[in-house]
Amino acid sequence: MIAGANRDDYHLRNVTPGEDFTPEYFDLRQVAKGDACRGCGAPLALDKTVEIGHIFKLGYRYSKSMGLHVTNEAGEEVPPIMGSYGIGIERILTTAIELFHDQDGMALPAAIAPFTVIVIPVNIADAAQREAAEKLYRECIDKGLDALLDDRDERPGVKFKDADLIGAPWRIVTGKKLAQGLVEVAERRSREKRDLPIGEVAAFLAARIGSTDAN
Repeated sequence: MIAGANRDDYHLRNVTPGEDFTPEYFDLRQVAKGDACRGCGAPLALDKTVEIGHIFKLGYRYSKSMGLHVTNEAGEEVPPIMGSYGIGIERILTTAIELFHDQDGMALPAAIAPFTVIVIPVNIADAAQREAAEKLYRECIDKGLDALLDDRDERPGVKFKDADLIGAPWRIVTGKKLAQGLVEVAERRSREKRDLPIGEVAAFLAARIGSTDAN
């Protein structure tokens, strides 16, 4: 056999188990779903995960090579044990998209969505719809919500598709029901829609987003 020599860049040839060292033999295989846990006996589950953060213990590797020293409690200069950590910001976003999406785009959690609320006037040329949308936008901002006002001169379908695509959790639409004092509020992920009095919308969303922010 060929074995390590416990020295950098060296190996030993013609090593014989039982003569040069006392071996331990194990019958090993890769664990499979349903195998019994050696600790508690329960069946094991296999789940896909994504590494979004890590911690490395670097030891003295860099502190000694760079001549880094600190003074300990005895007043002696010693090299510190170093470590590092990292959080994959882009991995958090891509994992959320993988978990929360449909054929129309992303359905992001409020905590990481670029905007939590999009306000859309169906017809930007309609003064009442435009003014109501601007009012709702300001009220959402005042409530601390990340709001976006889509005041483009585009067809409603284009605006709705764009809102779905970027994954904002909530959408407010000022349209024909404005004459009754109502606007449409839609939740991106569930597709649930409801008509609410215009004066209650900002408070409703602030309460809902605050209670579901971690989801």
